[in-house]
Amino acid sequence: MPAAKIAITIDADLLKQVDLLVKSDLFPNRSKAIQEAVSDKLKRLKKTRLAQECANLDPDFEQNLAEEGLSMEIEEWPTY
Repeated sequence: MPAAKIAITIDADLLKQVDLLVKSDLFPNRSKAIQEAVSDKLKRLKKTRLAQECANLDPDFEQNLAEEGLSMEIEEWPTY
C-alpha cells in the first residue's frame, strides 16, 4: 500500500519516548514507530467495537434463531 506523508503535532514527552524506542533499535525511525502505534490502536478499537456489538445481542434470541434455521434445513438434507 502506498504511504502518504502527513504532518502531526505531538507532545514533547511523548516524542522523547518515541525517540528512545528508535534509539534502542525497536523501530527504524519515528515514522515507523508512530505508524505501528496508530495501527495497533485502530485494531484495538475495532475489537472493542465488535465486543460492544456482541454484548448487545440477546443470547436466547440468537440461539432460537440458529435452531430455527437448522430445523428448516434438516428437512432438506438427503438421507444416507
